[in-house]
Amino acid sequence: MWLTLIRHAEPAYVVDGVNWSDPDLTDRGREQAVRVAKRVKQWDVDELWVSPMVRARSTAEPIAEQTGLETQEMGWLAEIQHPPDWDGSPADEIEAFFATALQRSIEEMWEGAPGGESFRDFHRRINDGLDGAFTERGIKQAQPEMLWSGTDERRVVVVAHGGTNALILGRLLGIDPLPWEWDRFSHVHSGVSRLITRPTAGFAAWSLRALSDRTHLPPEMVTG
Repeated sequence: MWLTLIRHAEPAYVVDGVNWSDPDLTDRGREQAVRVAKRVKQWDVDELWVSPMVRARSTAEPIAEQTGLETQEMGWLAEIQHPPDWDGSPADEIEAFFATALQRSIEEMWEGAPGGESFRDFHRRINDGLDGAFTERGIKQAQPEMLWSGTDERRVVVVAHGGTNALILGRLLGIDPLPWEWDRFSHVHSGVSRLITRPTAGFAAWSLRALSDRTHLPPEMVTG
């Protein structure tokens, strides 16, 4: 099985000094999306899973056009949810929070941004969603080892987010989660990561083959 994780292209988080939590893409982001779509077209993809957030759906649109695949929108793929009052707030206030966020205690980091989704809840949501999607396709974890049954030759492309994709990578590679997964598995905008399964002990184990690959982008178009 192939599981290819693509982070959304560059979004317009800040417009005229105002922060937006679920924006559309910038012009450069749209070009990034077209470039990664042309790359995906070269693969023999079976399924296209997409986060419901605007930046992910806009990134997936040219992929669907290039491949002819129907997008499967999955709510659990959404990025960690920030506090509702961040939407429309001055961008410098949000930047100030992130500038100090990594200096908080580990316990505070697990709690996420005040008023938003905690990292614990985010991690649980991604794990439960991934398990559900896999179970629907006959794929199950063989406890207690990080081995899996029911994998096949299916090739799935997921268009989601830096946090979402990082958590999926950690889960399938058997790495304990931390509340800074975005930094541990950092992805550029439209960056491509890939996991494949390998026969192991009568089951299948996930193998990392690419992390945030951006060979579809010229250096001046790399962002994020």
